[in-house]
Amino acid sequence: MAIDLTRAYQDLWKWCRSQGFAGYDPYDALNSRLFQSTPFKHSRTARLVWTQFHKRSPVNFRSLVRIPRERNSKGIALFTLAALACYRRTKTKEAEIEARELLDDLMWMRLKGLSGAAWGYNFDWQSRVFFAPRGTPTIVPTVFAARALCEAAEVFGPDQYLPFARTICDFILNDLKRLEESSDEVCFSYSPLDSTRVFNASLLAGEALATIGKLTGEASLVDWAMRAARYVIRRQRADGSWAYGADESQSWADNFHTAFILTSLSRIIDAVSSEPRPVGVATGLLDELDNTLRRGYELWQERFFLDNGWPKYYPDRLYPADAHSAASAIIALVELRGHIPGTMILAEKVAQWAIENLRDRRGFFYHQRRRFHTGRIPYMRWSEAWMAYALARLMESTH
Repeated sequence: MAIDLTRAYQDLWKWCRSQGFAGYDPYDALNSRLFQSTPFKHSRTARLVWTQFHKRSPVNFRSLVRIPRERNSKGIALFTLAALACYRRTKTKEAEIEARELLDDLMWMRLKGLSGAAWGYNFDWQSRVFFAPRGTPTIVPTVFAARALCEAAEVFGPDQYLPFARTICDFILNDLKRLEESSDEVCFSYSPLDSTRVFNASLLAGEALATIGKLTGEASLVDWAMRAARYVIRRQRADGSWAYGADESQSWADNFHTAFILTSLSRIIDAVSSEPRPVGVATGLLDELDNTLRRGYELWQERFFLDNGWPKYYPDRLYPADAHSAASAIIALVELRGHIPGTMILAEKVAQWAIENLRDRRGFFYHQRRRFHTGRIPYMRWSEAWMAYALARLMESTH
C-alpha cells in the first residue's frame, strides 16, 4: 500500500516525539563507557576504528557497549525547522507550542564561554584530520540553529529570537579561524580547534551571516557572507562539482555535502537580493553566484540521482542509498525551486523513493540501503531529524 507524504511525516514525528527526540547517532561510538574505560581512548587509530565499526555494522551493539541514547543539538535544530515548517503550513496553536518548545530547548543547549551562541555534538568525534572532544563548538550545528532562530524571528517576530541569533555572528567572526583571508575572500574553519578548509562548512557560516545581516540590516555581515561565497564559488571544479575540502585528502564529492553547498548558495542569493539591497552587493556578483548555482545543480542532478529518485551517496556508485542524502536532497530541491525549473518534480520522486525503500512500518527511516543488506538502525540526527525536516518542507511547498 502506498504511503502518502502527510502520513509518512505524521508517523515519523509521532515516533520521534515518543523517543523524546533522543537516540543514537552514526558517530556516537566514542560515547561508549566501555571504550572510555580502556587505554585505547587515547589512540587516534583506535578511535577511528571503533567509530567506523559501529557506524558500518548492520547490528546495533550500542547498548552492549554502554552507549546512551541522547539528544543532539543539530538534531534538535532540524526538528525545530520541521516544526516551524509545520506551523507555517497549518497555523495551529498546537504547532506553535511545539515549535516554541523546541526553540527553547535549542537555546538552552547552546555552549557557554564563547563570544556568541554556538552548538556542538554530544560525542567525541575523530575525523580523518582532527579530533574534536564532546561539546566542541562547530559551525555546522551552529548554523542549523541559526537557520531555525532566523526562521522563528520571521514567523513569530524578531524581538525574542533575532537578538539571540545575532550573537552567533560574534562566534563566527571572533572564535572561528579565518583561513586564506583576503580583501574579497575568506574561509571559516570548522571549529576553533582546527584549520581545515571545508567548503560546505565555510559556506554555511556565510549563509548565517547573510541571513542575520539581512534581518538586522547590517551590511558588514553581508559583506563577510559574500567573501565566504566567493571563496567557495571560485573553487568549483571544471565539471561543476565541489570537493569536500581544499586538502588533497578531502578531494571526494558526495551527495549531501553538495546539497549543503547548493542550499547555502540559494539562501545567500535570496538574502542579498532582497530589497532594499544591502550596501556593497554588486549585481555582477549575484549573477556569478546564480551561474555557479546552476552549474552545480546540473552536475548534481545528473550524477547523483537515478530516474526514479534513488539518491546515490557518491556519483560513481549505486550504494549506499542513504536517508541523509535523500533528506538533504529534498531540502535543497525545495530551496532551489525559485532559481531552477523542475526541482520539485525531483524532490517528490526522492521523497517517494525514500518512503517506499527506507521507511519502517513503525514510522522511522532506516539509515542506508546497501547492496546485500539494509541498515535498519534509526539514527535520530542523521536519518530521523533530517527526514522530518525534509518532509515538512516538502509538504509546506506542495500544499
